[in-house]
Amino acid sequence: MGKAADLSEFDKGQIAMARRLGTSITEIARLVGCSRSAVVSIHAKWINDGDTSSRRQGVGRPRVIKKKGRLSLSRLVKQNRRQTVAQLTAQYNAGPSASVSEHTVQLTLSDMGLCSRRPTRVPLLTKRHRELCLQWAREHRNWNRVAWSDESRFLIHLVDGRVRVRRLPGEQLLPSCTAGHTQADGGGIMLWGTFSWASLGPVVVVEQTMKAANYLNIIADQLHPYMSFVFPTGNGIFQQDNAPCHKALIVLEWFEEHTDEFHLMFWPPNSSDLKPMEHIWDVMERELRAQTSPCPNISTLRDRCLDIWYNLSPVIYQKFVVTMPRLVAAVLKAKGGATRY
Repeated sequence: MGKAADLSEFDKGQIAMARRLGTSITEIARLVGCSRSAVVSIHAKWINDGDTSSRRQGVGRPRVIKKKGRLSLSRLVKQNRRQTVAQLTAQYNAGPSASVSEHTVQLTLSDMGLCSRRPTRVPLLTKRHRELCLQWAREHRNWNRVAWSDESRFLIHLVDGRVRVRRLPGEQLLPSCTAGHTQADGGGIMLWGTFSWASLGPVVVVEQTMKAANYLNIIADQLHPYMSFVFPTGNGIFQQDNAPCHKALIVLEWFEEHTDEFHLMFWPPNSSDLKPMEHIWDVMERELRAQTSPCPNISTLRDRCLDIWYNLSPVIYQKFVVTMPRLVAAVLKAKGGATRY
């Protein structure tokens, strides 16, 4: 015959209800398929405890920092999130609660989910920066008319901080647990590219440091034909960031001369997290590092980057344009501050 520990919670509930209705112990044992002693013990537990659960109460040493102390500790953390465990322990022990050790505070913080983490890197924004970012977010609505641009550097050897390994203490120098690097990461190339929702634009390998004269040649030889092709009615908007070569007088004069063909978007300072081009570069970097054989030289790196660019699916870059309304809504909600995008 079944014991009380072998019965389901449903069976135990049936036993308690049957006894409440006056069914005999023998009849209940026959219907449920358990011993008479099991019926007696389950019914007694229901009478004494109000339930039939067999779960044991928590065992072990009681918490030193109880609910009230945890609330106090949470307030101390929120007052200054950069405090160390030693500083938090000293402040906590200065209060009316019993003194606790740093180890206890550390365990309690971990149990509360307040683990130590690196601060999130965001653009450094002043009040004026926030105001300009809000202005930009309120002015623009139709993102299909915008051609986005940016420059990015790709290296032959890149130690990707997102790659992690699992190892035991003392295994840090195993070949499978190391990531080699060379001086200047083996060299690299700089790319300038542009795209819009309608079409992927040209990409240019910048052979030397991007200066105003080099940039002027790029926008005159590459950007101008692209804008004329994608926005033939002159309603296109070109986006560039505030790099010194972009703000040079000869460059701004060139854009002024071509305002009847397309417009230059005002770009708020310190707002690199708003550009869809950053996501395009990230996609390219991931695809480049996913290739099995590393790039042996600059020429191979250049060929692979160009191949990845010209084979980008429209689904990829159009997706980043489609998310712009959500990004702008996040900027407005943050009142011009940093967002998660």
